[in-house]
Amino acid sequence: MSLQLSPYLQSDFPADCLPSALLQKNHQPGACASRTFESRTTTCGCQGHLWTLQEYFSVDRVHRPNLGPLPTLQESVIYWAQISAKEMHLLLLAWLTLGSHCHWPCFWHMEACTTIWRHLCSLGICHPVGSAVFGPGSLLGLYEGFLPGDTARHHRAVILDLLQEALTEAGLTSEDIDCIAYTKGPGMGAPLVSVAVVARTVAQLWNKPLLGVNHCIGHIEMGRLITGATNPTVLYVSGGNTQVIAYSEHRYRIFGETIDIAVGNCLDRFARVLKISNDPSPGYNIEQMAKRGKKLVELPYTVKGMDVSFSGILSFIEDVAQRMLATGECTPEDLCFSLQETVFAMLVEITERAMAHCGSQEALIVGGVGCNVRLQEMMETMCQERGARLFATDERFCIDNGAMIAQAGWEMFQAGHRTPLSESGITQRYRTDEVEVTWRD
Repeated sequence: MSLQLSPYLQSDFPADCLPSALLQKNHQPGACASRTFESRTTTCGCQGHLWTLQEYFSVDRVHRPNLGPLPTLQESVIYWAQISAKEMHLLLLAWLTLGSHCHWPCFWHMEACTTIWRHLCSLGICHPVGSAVFGPGSLLGLYEGFLPGDTARHHRAVILDLLQEALTEAGLTSEDIDCIAYTKGPGMGAPLVSVAVVARTVAQLWNKPLLGVNHCIGHIEMGRLITGATNPTVLYVSGGNTQVIAYSEHRYRIFGETIDIAVGNCLDRFARVLKISNDPSPGYNIEQMAKRGKKLVELPYTVKGMDVSFSGILSFIEDVAQRMLATGECTPEDLCFSLQETVFAMLVEITERAMAHCGSQEALIVGGVGCNVRLQEMMETMCQERGARLFATDERFCIDNGAMIAQAGWEMFQAGHRTPLSESGITQRYRTDEVEVTWRD
């Protein structure tokens, strides 16, 4: 069978690189149900360091009593394939999801049997530590983050092979797939487009419904699933977003947000000022340095009603760093400590105000910055004083991943959502409150 690609597609994906598995129609009934997968730990290489995934996920982290041990279902999901400099990590869950969050493409396949997930499996190709994108013999954005163009080129180079490998490893064909979900936005335009093109193409080739998923809602739904939170006030904090959210009348309503840059972006940019390593991530390294800080440097505290501002704080601390480090008045650790305490206090304040307004007794932290133990401690203190309960997760679920798009997409699919081809583009500023949440009461 020959396949003709449009000039636009051909410019990004040469016809001869489209795997034959995309057109595979042979399916052996019951072949999937007999497969079993085990949890195991493997190692990944990063800048000469060897980490086990188990070690990384437990490095200097506090116990979260509300999260508890992973349920058996989730344990069955996490089958870690070998990761090396030439093999990246890809998770595959029970239907097919294409995620393009910043610096990795991911696939998840999820199969439902009545109301439960029958089995889940995974293979490897997105670096879980998040410090770099590994390609065949190449490393992207090791110290200074990820450039959209480089990231998009990486995605285009590997995504079709990954799709074929994922299906082969899972023992599935296109007949087993219920629908195609992809990240519609928000995010960096070039990587989003790269994955959206593949999602549209595969959906048409396989004649499957398409679902464009909001990245932010992916975080929220994954957080609710993993922690068991029912109707929490959500603090969504990441490198690109800072929002306080609560559910009302089939929408995730934004009660407060940043009016300029996101808190994660503020931390990342300050890490560049101090030349802090990006291994495993700038935010994590700031967190560790902050634990050794002893002096609180006064910084601007910018809360405007329910909104926050971080750009002025960043400019101020950049100037302070030049002056005070040169004179020995403080250490880099003191500055990391001061920045964390200030910006996290602002986030706790607006979250508490939203909880008071909504009468909420639950708070949920999602997004990459939600991994920060100090932020979780401050939020926990606030919740205890209010008689409320904090829900938080760790790196496995806070950091961008394909599973969260699969989970949100699954909820949308069951609720009858479909994305017409004419609306299947990407939206870099796809607002959380634009999505009608029909899968919740």
